[in-house]
Amino acid sequence: MKKLVIFAAYTRSLLTFRLPLARAFQERGWEVVAMGPGAREEWSPRFAAHGLRFCPVSLERNGLNPLSDLKTCRELTRLFRQEAPDLLLCTQAKAVVYGLPAARKAGIPRRFALVAGLGSIFRGTGLKNALLRLLLKHQYRRALEAAQGVFFQNPDDRRYFLDARLVSPGKVHMIPGSGVDLERFTPLPLPEEPVFLLVARLLKDKGIQEYLQAAEALKRRHPQCRFLLVGPFDSNPTALKPEELRPYQEKGIVEYLGELEDVRPAHAQASIFVLPSYHEGTPMSTLEAMACARPVVTTDAPGCRETVQAGENGLLVPPRDPKALQAAMERLALDSALRRKMGVEGLRLARERFSSTLVTRLLLEAMGEA
Repeated sequence: MKKLVIFAAYTRSLLTFRLPLARAFQERGWEVVAMGPGAREEWSPRFAAHGLRFCPVSLERNGLNPLSDLKTCRELTRLFRQEAPDLLLCTQAKAVVYGLPAARKAGIPRRFALVAGLGSIFRGTGLKNALLRLLLKHQYRRALEAAQGVFFQNPDDRRYFLDARLVSPGKVHMIPGSGVDLERFTPLPLPEEPVFLLVARLLKDKGIQEYLQAAEALKRRHPQCRFLLVGPFDSNPTALKPEELRPYQEKGIVEYLGELEDVRPAHAQASIFVLPSYHEGTPMSTLEAMACARPVVTTDAPGCRETVQAGENGLLVPPRDPKALQAAMERLALDSALRRKMGVEGLRLARERFSSTLVTRLLLEAMGEA
């Protein structure tokens, strides 16, 4: 039996984004192993429910300790030799920059990387960020030399890597995000009331603060509006802290629903989806909202702009601009007919351009397994 290992720096993302690909390999008779940080007793049952085996690895997703990272590299080489997969897919920065060199050293014959958006290091300012960016670019260049193929989810990220000579053009493949499961996410009745929803890890780079500011202003002008927020707090340095969210909850501005295993009930409550992110690969949360026939307000930023045809299935606003975000949200709050029209168009786009079936086929073709 052939074996595929999918290695991610954020273990939850393997369940959120990579199950359609895992199922496709299983249908071809492959064993699929999910690898990522976390306790075996926590994650093994969750992966086993999908017929996957979980292999834990010591990895600090946001850490900057070189001794810890060196330990991770050695552990990865040992694990890859032990697992001896026929094919490896690494996703997210640390999995790519540490996983691919270790896989080449361990003799894994087929190695691929998926760059699902550029992290905050590529957008931050200041000397520390500049130095970290130089280091990460060096690590990416070295790691991607060990890859047979590299997948990008939007043209901006692809252009950045090519212009910086981090990857050779012949290795590059484009996919329209991770793909949305159209059997799981289906059209839902659209509530008449203006109810906004943001689903994301609670990172400031996701535009959480702009959403909170816009919600506060709109709540004063239109008390009937509701503002829902779904997603986990995070260890990332740009994460929103619970004490920063609490005042908006106490004032009745935002309803925080926490982290949900199934976000469909939240979409059922909402009539407008909002993602004011500064940069994405291609946001799965937006694609899920489109598949539920929800209009979208998002930013004219890499990865986000690919999901919206402005004026057709949603509205685009500049990133980091709470006033522009407020104006776009208000326009949809006051026009129920426009919400319905945009929701229908978003559903059409989700079906035609962003299905998990399409993305899986593109991945399989590039990996030589179509």
